[in-house]
Amino acid sequence: MQKNLFGMRRGQAGFTLIEILLVMALLAALATIVLIAINPAQKFKQQRDTQRTTDIASIAGAVQQYYVDHQGQLPAPIDENVRTIKNGSGAGIADLCAILSPSYLVVLPKDPSGTYTDCTTYDTKYTIKKESSTSDRVVVSATGEITNPITVTR
Repeated sequence: MQKNLFGMRRGQAGFTLIEILLVMALLAALATIVLIAINPAQKFKQQRDTQRTTDIASIAGAVQQYYVDHQGQLPAPIDENVRTIKNGSGAGIADLCAILSPSYLVVLPKDPSGTYTDCTTYDTKYTIKKESSTSDRVVVSATGEITNPITVTR
């Protein structure tokens, strides 16, 4: 019997190049459909937004606890103006790290894109403000990737 290049006898069953290519194309199409259905980039955005929601809820809870412990007084930097929670002073900044950490929060939460080394160098990228001059409710906000803005009011 005569054998071909792959050591198979003529007439012996085997897969042709077309069949192999067809199966590979089908597998590639299925893999593409699965990746589109899973959409990892969207899942990562959802995860980061969930982290932001948890973080700002923690900050709002810590401010609320401070309020209770200090007989209805909010931390000094919080007023009706929107302020970014980061180190420093001046308009638009609320330096809350030394006030809330470690008494009310072990570590001040930060946005996934924010920075935190310690209370001397940080930028949470979250904002805080008093809801109104007649209310002691505090609004903590974050800029989300899917939900925008993300806010917690306490």
